Amino acid sequence: MAHVLTVRPTARPRRLPPVLAVVAVVALLALPLAPGGEGGAHPADVVSALVVLYSALRLLRDRRRPLSRTAAVVLGLPVLGLAVAAVGAASPGAGPAGLGRYLQVFVLVPAAVLLLLRDRGDVRLLTWSMVGLALWQGAVGVHQYVTATGASYQGERIRAVGTFGPQDVMGMATVVSLGLVCAVGLALGRTPVRQRLFAAGCALVLLLPLALSFSRGAWIATAVTCAVQLLLAGVRRALAVGTVVVAAAVVLVGGFGVGTAMLQERVGSITEVTDAPDQSVTDRYTMWAAAAGMWRERPLTGVGLKGFPEHRDAHASLALSSGSETDGAGAGYRRQPLLSPHNMYLLVLAEQGLIGLLALAGSWLGLLVLGLRRLIAERRDRGAVPDCAFVACGLLVWQLTDFAYADIGGPSTVLTAVCFGLAAWWALGSREQGVAGR
Repeated sequence: MAHVLTVRPTARPRRLPPVLAVVAVVALLALPLAPGGEGGAHPADVVSALVVLYSALRLLRDRRRPLSRTAAVVLGLPVLGLAVAAVGAASPGAGPAGLGRYLQVFVLVPAAVLLLLRDRGDVRLLTWSMVGLALWQGAVGVHQYVTATGASYQGERIRAVGTFGPQDVMGMATVVSLGLVCAVGLALGRTPVRQRLFAAGCALVLLLPLALSFSRGAWIATAVTCAVQLLLAGVRRALAVGTVVVAAAVVLVGGFGVGTAMLQERVGSITEVTDAPDQSVTDRYTMWAAAAGMWRERPLTGVGLKGFPEHRDAHASLALSSGSETDGAGAGYRRQPLLSPHNMYLLVLAEQGLIGLLALAGSWLGLLVLGLRRLIAERRDRGAVPDCAFVACGLLVWQLTDFAYADIGGPSTVLTAVCFGLAAWWALGSREQGVAGR
């Protein structure tokens, strides 16, 4: 009797998660920049454009609705002010260039991240990639401080800048701060104890490179954000974690000698900005006043995208210096012109007027309100808050706080776009999508 051979169907190959495209953007920020290099797009910016194209192709292939009505309104709101400001740009090339950058950071990449994240497993993968990037950049920064190969600060090459170089002294501070916020969010969520302990350890480790960045704006934004995260997790937990952080700070300062005179002076200068401000603070206040003057000149539409440098001297006082000095970290001495007010809200107000500020700030406020409302609903319905909620809301709070001391610019800006995408996933994604993979 003949035997009948049965052929079992082969298992379908497991597809890689789409979020890996976004993880690639984060990973590329670990690449070192050419010493003294300037201009041109960073590889992470190029890949972010490919991520947007990839998400669009997936929509066409799957033939599904791209965004909910609420998501389309919240993420698309900035386009109104940007279109008006692009028309009023000072030069024909400035309008499209500025429009493309704003659309990349606040509309297109966040929408792509929202579409490519499927569940909380994807969010955790992306979040851990940001923590990993922060640990790498932080390790490079600490090495720069210890070996005196960092950027110049008060005549010594000790400022930790990671692989971003002295032309982008805020790059490492931004990456480390966001990684620390992610680690705190992971430590506060309802995940296995081992994962929470590891995340808390990462957060404590990142305190050192953050301190060595000498970035007062990043310090303030991180302190505010972590306090908000802890309060959202509960007052009792906030007090317990706060005690651990204070103890860690005492060990760093007293035990390892991190509290150098320069660092102590930098911390003290936060409260002395009105009494005896240094030149950097004076420049910042002067540029803030110049931005306010541009807005008063054209209150509704502003001076146009990328118009701040051209109108700066007409509105700035004589207290403004000719530029900032950069040196060290593999690059030679340079004097960089001051081309932005280092305040995102004032930059938008100056270049886009009230129309642009209300559109952009309205989008950010919508994400924050919807995200916090969903976090509160999760606590009410399930009795606990997932780590993804702490991460998403924390990243958004950090960005909105840091925007009072910084604006977009440099390679790390693409990470800002990823953060807004994570915040949008939590605030605008469906509850079914969020529950999956928890």
